[in-house]
Amino acid sequence: MKIRVKIFLVVLPLVIVSLGLAETASYFQAVNGVTRIARQFLGFKQENLRTYAENQWSLLVENNYAGRSDMVEAAKQAVENYARSIVLSDTEIIFALDGADAPVMSTAPLEIRPEEKAPLRSLLEAENQGLITITAGGEKRVASAFYFTPFQWYILLSEKNAVFYRDANRIAFQTALTLALAVIISVVLLMLTARHLTRPLDRIVNAMNAIIEKADLSSRVDVEYQDETGKLAHTFNLMIGELDRAYSQIKRYAFDAALKGKEEQRIRQIFQKYVPKDIINRFIANPAAMYKGENRILAILFSDIRGFTTISEGMKDPADLVDSLNRYFSGQVDIIYRRNGIVDKYIGDAIMAFWGAPANHPDDALQSVLSGLDMIDALAGFNESQKRLGKPEFHIGVGINYGEVTVGNIGSERKMDYTVIGDNVNLASRMEGLTKTYRAELLITESLYGELRKNASGEPALFFRLLDTVAVKGKNRGVKIYTVKRGLSGPEEKAWPLHNAGMELYYRRSFREAAMKFKEVNALLPGDFNAVNLFKRCAAYASNPPPENWDGVEVMQSK
Repeated sequence: MKIRVKIFLVVLPLVIVSLGLAETASYFQAVNGVTRIARQFLGFKQENLRTYAENQWSLLVENNYAGRSDMVEAAKQAVENYARSIVLSDTEIIFALDGADAPVMSTAPLEIRPEEKAPLRSLLEAENQGLITITAGGEKRVASAFYFTPFQWYILLSEKNAVFYRDANRIAFQTALTLALAVIISVVLLMLTARHLTRPLDRIVNAMNAIIEKADLSSRVDVEYQDETGKLAHTFNLMIGELDRAYSQIKRYAFDAALKGKEEQRIRQIFQKYVPKDIINRFIANPAAMYKGENRILAILFSDIRGFTTISEGMKDPADLVDSLNRYFSGQVDIIYRRNGIVDKYIGDAIMAFWGAPANHPDDALQSVLSGLDMIDALAGFNESQKRLGKPEFHIGVGINYGEVTVGNIGSERKMDYTVIGDNVNLASRMEGLTKTYRAELLITESLYGELRKNASGEPALFFRLLDTVAVKGKNRGVKIYTVKRGLSGPEEKAWPLHNAGMELYYRRSFREAAMKFKEVNALLPGDFNAVNLFKRCAAYASNPPPENWDGVEVMQSK
């Protein structure tokens, strides 16, 4: 913003406020005087009319004519005639109301509109007196009112609102016009003054712009005055000299920064193929923090190709095997990254991934399960392409666990991996191995099941089937394992609830009842491995019950 404009913004409001206050004071003083006179004159006429009406009634009473209707009507007519005589303008109307819809007396034709009747009737009933504002005949009017009891008339001396305040409005217009002229004159004077004050600064600015446009730091501004503007020009010349000396250093620093930026970008592009982008960003932002591990609750997924040794032996050309693996990994990894997961590593034909680090999300547990389901679904499309190419199909097992692990950069100075370690990682790996034992494509642990059930509101519908409680190799504590699906077939919709009910009976040692449930499941899903296996187990326990301390845990002897 230019200094000239700032002068306007500072001085002009002061001028306008000063003039405005003076004009406003004059306006209100004049308006109050004019309005007071108008009110007093209207009140004076009201008192005269009241006095005349009272005199007419006194004559009737003194002559004992108050009971004669003809004489009363003559008195009312006299009051009306007097009212006409004191009307001074065409817009002034004196009229009286007695509760009827139309005026009983009026000095000029006056038609009360339907919407005006109720307000006037309210004034009549309240016998409001003094100066009031009314609407009559479709016009807003100022009136002075009083109630004359002998005639039961509510008399109003009224004048159009615009006429009553005409002089006041004229004063307001003149005040506004005077204020506008004063402001215009002030603006003109301010323009001339501001221009005179800022002319030296304009010359300095023009000289500075010429130096900037030509990029000639050897140029200088002429010092024309020995005041503040001269000091400004001298200071600018000193600054230009310093900038000239620093310019060569700036160019060198910019060149070095551009080289480093290109180098960093190249490093990012190379390492994003091996390390997730989030980890690279965190390392560059805070390299020291990346050498520290931390304990976090994550979802860990392992997937493995079934019978991969047999598949690799059957594919004689190594190039075919590598091509199949690359296409398989590409589809599976895309699913994991699409659902905010991190691929930790490839372990031969297996994939290890996790959710919740380095950035966590509220739905990491859900996304891990949905990824596992998507990976299984995507395998169908992959196998279709394998068939067309005359190559063997892949079948996978997926195991997922949810729990606390240690996450961070682990390794040596020569080779480090951003990975997760801990018992819960091992348990996730065991879940993947158990998919073979329980002939399920996907298994999850009870901790993951609990997390999904805890945050189930608003999430996609998932169906769970409790398969067993197992203690994986090397562990004594049992863990419930579940299989998951996104949708169930008709028979499965009946069979899965029966199976889960059978598991409840099984853990309560109601083995015969549980066996009946699993028998029903087998009838709905003929040859279902888990139903048949649990039926046999329940039948054996029914004949030969387990010990009292039995907790339903099956101890696994292999990985």
